[in-house]
Amino acid sequence: MRSNLDFDQKLLAEAQKIGGFKYKKDTINAALAEYVNRHKQLKIIDLFGKIDYDEEYDYKKERKKR
Repeated sequence: MRSNLDFDQKLLAEAQKIGGFKYKKDTINAALAEYVNRHKQLKIIDLFGKIDYDEEYDYKKERKKR
């Protein structure tokens, strides 16, 4: 889908240079992917300490079954 967006050209050029991208489209796609991945990671970090686990679970025993 094509779209006309007004980007900060200096910021886009800097990102393109830092990322080593030849095309602006590749720079924007990489930036969007990084943004999405970062926010997914933050959601996972929020789960630390909130998930109960079975203290009697023996992960070493499960490995031996393979």
